[in-house]
Amino acid sequence: MWKTALKPRWIAGFIFAIALSGVFVLLSQWQFGRSTQPEAPVNPATEQVQPLTSTLQPGEFFHGSVSDQMVTAQGTYSPDKQVLVPGRLHDGKTGYWVVSAFAVNAAPTLTGAAASPQTWIPVARGWVADPADAAAPPSGLVELTGRLIPSEAPVPGKAPKAGEASAVSVAELINYWGVSSYPGFVSATAEVVGGKDASATAVPGSLLPLNIGPQPPSQQINWLNLFYSIEWVVFAGFALFIWWRLVKDDYHRDLEEAFDEAEAADAPEQHQNQQQQNEQQQPDQHQQKVQP
Repeated sequence: MWKTALKPRWIAGFIFAIALSGVFVLLSQWQFGRSTQPEAPVNPATEQVQPLTSTLQPGEFFHGSVSDQMVTAQGTYSPDKQVLVPGRLHDGKTGYWVVSAFAVNAAPTLTGAAASPQTWIPVARGWVADPADAAAPPSGLVELTGRLIPSEAPVPGKAPKAGEASAVSVAELINYWGVSSYPGFVSATAEVVGGKDASATAVPGSLLPLNIGPQPPSQQINWLNLFYSIEWVVFAGFALFIWWRLVKDDYHRDLEEAFDEAEAADAPEQHQNQQQQNEQQQPDQHQQKVQP
């Protein structure tokens, strides 16, 4: 069968089948990519800086529509309300997030026995490799700008060390600091004090900026596109199967033609042998008739 497959026309057919299968595989990859694309692109409105006090209210549920929103607020840091969150990566290195409590000016105050006179919000100010590098936050009136992020969940079964928190969890931090808080935290991008930016983004040092961008929307599987991607793979295999089937049919035709040619070549010899047998049988039959 290999002799048949090596005919020029079937070599050309094999090249065509391979090329066609490659196109089908590319179409399959394209359909698979479309099956896992996000339903909606990143919302550009989150990059427009909005006042924190009008974007999110303390004591309310953190709405997904305000997640990743760039916000700004004026207030002050408390140097004695700062924790480190271990196990955070930065450029492949493990270190700590420096999280400080920020008292928001003009923020609504909560009521209740455990409510504090001011409303605070945790601010992730940067990353350090060594806890000793975590300097105190800037003092004085600060104009904070950063990305608003939902509160993380505390890590269960893990007791943080003194001065540390298991996560940037509002529920954990308000108990640690004893303050009322917004239901989220801010990843700082600017901390302007007296007209100068004192954040990790602007001031080189051991405190490195977090550079947290907007999170992409969750991906959903489009089952129709996924089915099409599988279908194109089947087509790719079918193209090769058709080539193999055509070669096999041609091989069988070659066998039949060779068999017919062999029969045609043997036919005269068989006819001659049959004629000789008939001539030998005729005298014998004549002798049998003339015997008394």
